[in-house]
Amino acid sequence: MTQQTTQTKQAAIPKPLLTIAWILVLGSMAPMLDSTMVNIAVNTLSVDFHTKLAVVQWTITGFALAMGGAIPFSGWLVNRFSGKLVYLWAEVAFGITSLMAGMAWNIDSLIVFRLLQGFAAGLIMPLLTTLLVDAVGGDKMGRVMAIVGVPMTLGPMLGPIIGGIIVQSSSWRWIFFINVPIVIIASILMIKKVPAIAPKNREAKFDGLGVFLLAAISGMIVYGVVQASNYGNFTNRDTLSYIGAGVVLLVVYIIYAIIRKDKATLPLHLFKYRNFTGSMVGLFLAGFITSGPMILLPLFFQDVRGASVVIAAIALIPQSVGMLISRGIIGRMIDSIGARWVVIIGVLIDIVGTLPFVYFDAKSAYWLIGIIMFIRGIGGAAVVSALMADAFVGIPKADSASASMGTRMLQQVGGGFGAALLSTVVAGYISTHHVTQATQLAGAYQQGFLWSTILVLIILIPAFMLTNKIKLK
Repeated sequence: MTQQTTQTKQAAIPKPLLTIAWILVLGSMAPMLDSTMVNIAVNTLSVDFHTKLAVVQWTITGFALAMGGAIPFSGWLVNRFSGKLVYLWAEVAFGITSLMAGMAWNIDSLIVFRLLQGFAAGLIMPLLTTLLVDAVGGDKMGRVMAIVGVPMTLGPMLGPIIGGIIVQSSSWRWIFFINVPIVIIASILMIKKVPAIAPKNREAKFDGLGVFLLAAISGMIVYGVVQASNYGNFTNRDTLSYIGAGVVLLVVYIIYAIIRKDKATLPLHLFKYRNFTGSMVGLFLAGFITSGPMILLPLFFQDVRGASVVIAAIALIPQSVGMLISRGIIGRMIDSIGARWVVIIGVLIDIVGTLPFVYFDAKSAYWLIGIIMFIRGIGGAAVVSALMADAFVGIPKADSASASMGTRMLQQVGGGFGAALLSTVVAGYISTHHVTQATQLAGAYQQGFLWSTILVLIILIPAFMLTNKIKLK
C-alpha cells in the first residue's frame, strides 16, 4: 500500500495576515501571563493583607470563574459589533482592571478587580481564535492554531518565572502593573495595523437566557472541581452539589437549544459535524495532559527535589520550548495529513514524555528530566493544536464565533477537571500512605503521573472522529 496526501503543496499565509495574527497574539499575552503569575504570590498576599490562604485563593478561583462566565458573551459580541473594536475594548478593560488590581487596598478590593480582570480575559481568548480563523481559515487552519497556541505556551513558561522574580525582588503589585505596558503597546498596534472587521450579523439578538445558562454551567462545574481540589476528593458535598447543578443546567440548555435551534448561543447543529464533536470531546480530555500535570510538575520539583519557586519554574522551560519550537511543523502537518494522525502521534509522544515521571524521584538527573519534558511538550502541542484546528474544519464562517466559544468552554472545564483529579490522586495517596517525609512524596507524584499517562490514552477514541487527509491505497 502507498500513502498519498490530499495536498502536496501548501499556500503560505500572506505577510499582512501574519502581522495581524501576531498583533492579536501580543494582545492575549498579558492575560495568559497574569493567570500564572498570581499563583506565585498567594503566600505573599496572605501575609500583606493579614488574610487566610483560603480567602486569598479567591483571587485565583474568582479569576477562573469570571473567565468561564465571559466566554459565552464573546460569540454574541463579535456577531453584533466590529471584531476589532470588541477585541480592543476587552484589551483596554484588562489593562484598566490590572492597574486597579495593583492598587488594591484590601483583599476584598483585589478579589473584585480580579473578577473584572477574569471577565476581560475570558473575552480576549475566544475572540483571538475567532478573528484569526475568519481571517485565514481554510487549508491553513493548522498553522493558524500554531500561532494561537503561542500565548498558551509562553504564559505557563514565563509567568511563574516573572512572578517569582517580582515577588522575591519587588512588590506583588508589579504582577499586575506589568500588564499595563503590554496592553498599551498591543492596543496601539491594533489601532494602527489591524483593519476594521465587520460584524458578522448586526441584527443578532442577545440570547440572554442561553448566555446565562452556559455561563452558569461553566461556573458551577469549575467551582465544583475547585472544591474537589480543596477537599482532596470528588465525593464531598460541595463538589457533588455544584457539579450536579451544572449537569442539570446542561440538560436544561440542551432542551432550550433544541427549541431555539440556530438562534441559540451555542447551536446544537454544530455537533452534526463529526470533527467538531470529536474536537470538543478531545479538548475536554486534553485537560488531563495540560492543566493536570502543570499542577503536579512545579510541586514535584519543590516537594521532591527541594527546588525554590523560581527554580521550579525554570525547570518547566524545556517543556514549553518543546511546545514552542514544534508548533510550526505541527501546524503544517495538520494542514497536510489532517488532525487525526497528528493527535494519534501526539498522544504517543506525550506518553513517552509522561511515563518516565512514574519512576522519577529525588535522585533523578535534571538533564534527563529536561529531555523528557521537552518530548512531553512536543506531544502536548501536537494534541491540543490539532484538536483546536479541526474544530473549525468545514464550519461556516457564520458559526465560527459559536465554535470558538464552545472549544474555549470545554478547555476551561476540562482543564479544571484535569487539575482537580490529579491533585486529588496525589492528596489521596499522601493520606492513605501516611506520607510524612519529603523523600516519600515521590510516590504520591508518581501515582498522579501514572493516572495522567492512562488518561491520555482515552484521547485516541475521539481522535478517530477527526479529519483524515491520508488516503490508503
